[in-house]
Amino acid sequence: MQRAIGMVEFTSIARGIYVADQMVKISEVEIVTSVSTCPGKYITIVTGDVAAVQSSVTLGEQLAGEFFVDSIVVPNVTESVFPAITGATMPEKLDAVGIMESFSLATMIIAADEILKSAELEPIELRLGNGLGGKSYFTFTGEVAAVQTGVDTGMAIAKEKGLLVNAEVIPSPSDRLIESLL
Repeated sequence: MQRAIGMVEFTSIARGIYVADQMVKISEVEIVTSVSTCPGKYITIVTGDVAAVQSSVTLGEQLAGEFFVDSIVVPNVTESVFPAITGATMPEKLDAVGIMESFSLATMIIAADEILKSAELEPIELRLGNGLGGKSYFTFTGEVAAVQTGVDTGMAIAKEKGLLVNAEVIPSPSDRLIESLL
């Protein structure tokens, strides 16, 4: 069974909560997160098999009505995306750090998945909109060359959509910086 991830983004918090309830009632999906984000939007992220996630997201799009912003379905998502979204990652060692920043939450989920598939990398955090004025960012670690490959991969995705803010590679991060990232 392929595991997929899907997200629907709303301009109304009330509608977002209502639709999240409907999305999990229609399909065998689990909620990864369902929260308000900046600036006053709401997202629901679900996971399950591809067909169930597609069905849930399609219903979410329909019920969102005039409050619909964006949606995605990513089939065969890399498993390490999930703990990054919930902030539950703790890599043992940080060789180099990559940082991707986007104007879009959906684009960042797609980019994070592809970044992690592009090289031997570990996620640190995938921050989606909270306290960021609607932007998102993804931090990850690995050897310098792998991190550069990840950044190049993520930049290509965000640039294609016109939603790249910035990307950076830190080859040898200070221990004092690492503490603030974890």
